[in-house]
Formats: sequence, structure tokens, C-alpha cells
Amino acid sequence: MLHPSQFQVNEAWIAFTLNDVPIATGSDGDFNFVTLMDAASCFILSSALVSATAAELSKMEAKRLLKEGEAHKQQLPKTLFIPRERPAGVLSAEAERRGITVVRLPMDELLPFVGEAKESFRERFGAGGKH
Repeated sequence: MLHPSQFQVNEAWIAFTLNDVPIATGSDGDFNFVTLMDAASCFILSSALVSATAAELSKMEAKRLLKEGEAHKQQLPKTLFIPRERPAGVLSAEAERRGITVVRLPMDELLPFVGEAKESFRERFGAGGKH
């Protein structure tokens, strides 16, 4: 099982959906909160609100997410972990174009990294209702 202590800062990042169910905003529709996290520090590098009706990030959103992550240490990671359960062809292609190795893993293998952030989000915003 992977653990944050196995990585150095900025060696690997994780892209995942922070919320468990779409966030309802009322007039603007429902959204998912796609997040980019450093695997070693579990620091959230970037995030994007993506329409719940979109299958995945757009090319522009994927580029912005990676660019904002890169801005923290002026470098990109060697590896990007993405849960297998989520479509991520656009983000994977953009990461690979930038020389990042993409590794798809089951979400349960990523929980040691993202579990606390997901739980904090759930406590703050609930299951996804209007907030």
C-alpha cells in the first residue's frame, strides 16, 4: 500500500475528485471539485470546479490545473496518480505531453493520501447539498 512517507515533495501528485456527490449550486447547476495534491505533503496544489455533466476536465482546465501545481515549486512531478474509477483521458494526455508518467490506481489505494481531505470536505460541505 502506498503512503506519503514513500515520496519526496513534488515527486508525485494525485488528481482526484474531492467531493463524493456533485455540489448543487442552484442556478449554476451541479459541480465536482477536482483537486491536485502533492503525494508527500498532502498539500492541495490546485483545484477546479467542473460541471457534473462533463465527463471529465476540459483541455483548458487540465492545463490550468497542472500549471497552478507547477507554480508552487517551479517544477512538475515525475508521476501523476489518478483514480481508475474516474475518466481522465484529457488530464492524462496533458500530463504525458509534459513528460509526467500517469499511473491509474484504484481509489482505495489513494485513500491514505486523499482520505483526510475528502473527510474534511464532507464535514464542511456535507454530502453535496447547497452551501
